[in-house]
Amino acid sequence: MARAEVTGRKPVNAAADDADAYSVDEFCARHRISPQLFYKLKPQGLMPVTFNVGTRVLISREAAAAWRRVRENQHGRGRRELPDR
Repeated sequence: MARAEVTGRKPVNAAADDADAYSVDEFCARHRISPQLFYKLKPQGLMPVTFNVGTRVLISREAAAAWRRVRENQHGRGRRELPDR
């Protein structure tokens, strides 16, 4: 894997892998979406359930996993098989 300084990507925090809850920025980095897209889709119900701790908005590990399952199974699609040629 290329180093972050070569690719220009920010390194994902390894400590966040074992976290029980993610900040919006951590969630977005882990799922390779922008925070702007997160906040755009949240009112439409297309983002995971969040909870507040003080002024922080967090996403539980379970909510993130449930969100991924729904996205993967959306409309009966999961991985698409390529047609034989």
